[in-house]
Amino acid sequence: MIQTLEDMVRRTSIHASTNQTPAILEKGWNPKLPQDSLRKDLVEIHPTAASFKGMLDKTRKHAIRCMEDSFAYAKEKWDKSHATLDFKVGDLVLVSNTNFNNIKGCKNLKYYLEGPFVIKAFHGENAVEVELSEELSNKHPKFPVSLINPCKSGDAERFPLRNKVPHVIPPIESSGIKRVTKVLKE
Repeated sequence: MIQTLEDMVRRTSIHASTNQTPAILEKGWNPKLPQDSLRKDLVEIHPTAASFKGMLDKTRKHAIRCMEDSFAYAKEKWDKSHATLDFKVGDLVLVSNTNFNNIKGCKNLKYYLEGPFVIKAFHGENAVEVELSEELSNKHPKFPVSLINPCKSGDAERFPLRNKVPHVIPPIESSGIKRVTKVLKE
């Protein structure tokens, strides 16, 4: 019965991140609680009902305190490890290819970052739109910031062919008469 009370209290307590109860978010309404059916105009309340209401109130206070503690702990942990990245439009970035399923060749032999790509636009604080190469043109160009890494000068040295493709000029054949210099086998 205690687990049912705790579950009921959690579902009808206001959530700190949404400012609504989980029951309203899931169903659109709060369930009727046993304390709502107690008549306030009665002079005497049955002792069992009064003890149940007291137990429900204690459980509600405990659940609210536990949720506040967990939200404070999660916020402290997030703030400690979260670093805002300073990207600007036009910066070169590398995109993590962990979710790419259209990369040709053995995925294990490829480097885990693709790029460099140029940032075209920001969509809020957590999304970046980049200009993709032809190989990844069928991929959506918006990525979360967690998959974006800044492109350092060492990356251009590590991947020299990604920035500049050497143009090979085919040798020009002479249109003169060719002659046989040596016969190997008759």
